[in-house]
Amino acid sequence: MAVAFVAVMGGCFGSRGDADFGDAESALEGESPGARSTEPSTEGVGAGAKVTDPGDRAAIAYDQPTLALTHVQVVDGTGARAKTDRTVVVHQGRIVRVGPAAETPIPAGATVIDGAGKTVLPGFVMMHEHMFYPTGKRNYTEMLSTFPRLYLAGGTTTMRTAGSMSPYADLNLRTEIEKGNILGPDLDVTGPYLNGPGLPILKVHPLSGPKDAIRTVNYWADEGVTSFKGYMHLSRATLRASIAAAHLRRIKITAHLCSITHREAVEMGIDNLEHAFAVATDFVPGKQPDVCPDQNVTWRTLADLDVESLPVKDLVAFIAKHHVALTSTLTVFETFTPGRPEAPEGARALLIPEVRTQYETTWASIQKQTDSFWPRTLANAMRLERMFVDAGGVLMAGTDPTGYGGVVPGYASKRQIELLVEAGFPFEQAIRISTLNGARFMGRDREIGSIEAGKRADLVLIDGDPLADVMALERMPLVFKGGTGYLTRVIFEQMRGTVGLY
Repeated sequence: MAVAFVAVMGGCFGSRGDADFGDAESALEGESPGARSTEPSTEGVGAGAKVTDPGDRAAIAYDQPTLALTHVQVVDGTGARAKTDRTVVVHQGRIVRVGPAAETPIPAGATVIDGAGKTVLPGFVMMHEHMFYPTGKRNYTEMLSTFPRLYLAGGTTTMRTAGSMSPYADLNLRTEIEKGNILGPDLDVTGPYLNGPGLPILKVHPLSGPKDAIRTVNYWADEGVTSFKGYMHLSRATLRASIAAAHLRRIKITAHLCSITHREAVEMGIDNLEHAFAVATDFVPGKQPDVCPDQNVTWRTLADLDVESLPVKDLVAFIAKHHVALTSTLTVFETFTPGRPEAPEGARALLIPEVRTQYETTWASIQKQTDSFWPRTLANAMRLERMFVDAGGVLMAGTDPTGYGGVVPGYASKRQIELLVEAGFPFEQAIRISTLNGARFMGRDREIGSIEAGKRADLVLIDGDPLADVMALERMPLVFKGGTGYLTRVIFEQMRGTVGLY
């Protein structure tokens, strides 16, 4: 895909409901202190026991009913400071105890994982993800086998498919993951893109107007999607109708906007805006109502924007005051910026040869640009996200595996957190943005999003201290979903050379 036209895709959702959890710790009452230390095993009755695919089962490292991660550093997802030398006890897929290692009893018979020198994070809750990948010439191909597994291997245990090319595929995938037939994160499925005429992507239906939008929202709500997303070429009347229809169904709606400004969408009652300020057209000179400016004009405007000016500060405060969440997707915008690193070799090795060549050729051509506005665009996008959070706004995280490629699940979620830290967020805050904030937006924070007793044991184990060096995130040997631990290296090895194919 030519760099001159990049359709950065994205979405939002409502909750599917929270499962009640009982007092999971009561199941451990009466057990005497003591434990056994074991190597990874596939024996047990944890959540992974229902995984049916032989390849997926090969990735299971821990599936015992009771686990204890001892002497770990814990970044709990709430934004609180990291706590050292902690023990996290998991029973039947639930976190039952979190406390100082010296004071936290380990149940008899528990499988002990020595976490000395390691850090535990909550499973990532990523809010701008897709099950398709750009395979060239404005075609987006479904990755229904590779992407779910790779997302999980990269620490994502819950995700929103923020915009769908094939909603039935995403809905069926959600069911197959729930059944254990496919390994992957929990999915909140966004309906098809709500877009007007003008987008040169043949898989996207152009809405004819407000009535068509209402019909589309109601149809897909009946089919089971849990979020909707407006897109670039909507009229204000069509977006307003989409918001109203979604809210009548008690479903949240987000948007990646262009023809409509952020302020206009907030005034309509939108719940979420994608890409934070990186696509905002509020300050584009000569912006015409219901008309999408050229994307390069929008991005150049951001590059030249005085982010400390009163109009900019007023917009930031306006969005925060109206409790509209923003989703940061710094990963995809980094790919357009000269001087930024190429996707890691591990990520590129996942791609089929044709897609890998397409990505590497485009990346190399971008590095040769000497007069690009993108370094300033990316820097201002980062500054505005910090300003928004400082103003009390809720920022969430996503990766958006689109553009011309290079944003690859399994690696991109880690990179997004690294970029948030580069943008100036303390590591603990970057983790909250990438976990609890998304869980709360979905109404699922009683279940997921932080490391707290009673919540589902969705955990990410890091070999090292990412507070001292955020690149330690790249060393992620284990990801737990519902208490079952998966070896990430096994998943990556199985998916090598397949992204772009299936």
